[in-house]
Amino acid sequence: MPSTLVHVALAGVLAAALLRESAFTRRAVAVVLLATILPDLDSFVSPFLAGAHRSLGHNALIPLALFAVLVYDTRVREESWLAGRFGATAPHVAGVALVGFAVAGVGLDYVANGVNLFWPLHDQFYTLNGRAGLSNQRGFFQTFVDLTPDRVRTTENLHYSTGIDPSPGKEPENVERVFPLVWAGWQLLLVVTSMGVLTARFVREE
Repeated sequence: MPSTLVHVALAGVLAAALLRESAFTRRAVAVVLLATILPDLDSFVSPFLAGAHRSLGHNALIPLALFAVLVYDTRVREESWLAGRFGATAPHVAGVALVGFAVAGVGLDYVANGVNLFWPLHDQFYTLNGRAGLSNQRGFFQTFVDLTPDRVRTTENLHYSTGIDPSPGKEPENVERVFPLVWAGWQLLLVVTSMGVLTARFVREE
């Protein structure tokens, strides 16, 4: 599964691409990266609440609620609280941070291993995974939409191993705790690319 480092790397690319010139500062980039880390904090709750990791912070309800609050603050209120409190670029930075939270934080896990997308309203893990292509014999084909019945994965029967909570229940004293950094070549490529893109953007803005 993607490590927090890989999530941050994708967020770095998003920050470099989406933050406009007036808002592109080290502080703004840090806000976007921090927002992307927030979903993974549910791993610290997992030892106390079974199934919390990939559920408590990894769902669609949180970014939707935050999006509604952001729209209210910037479109409904006569004066934005964010702009008044943190400056004129704050709503824009908050929007990019929300994209980082939803896409790099939750979305990357959604396509990699699965998240409890509608928790706590509906307890079931979903994964966006499949293939799509063109064949000279079959034409267009895809496996992203698959209605074949499968074992329903819930917080009761699924546990995502982390360095904080390696296995369900009480851990033995000598349990190995692994905190992944990069687990595949594409992840290393993404981390290096993100560092390069952000560095180039900072140099250009200076």
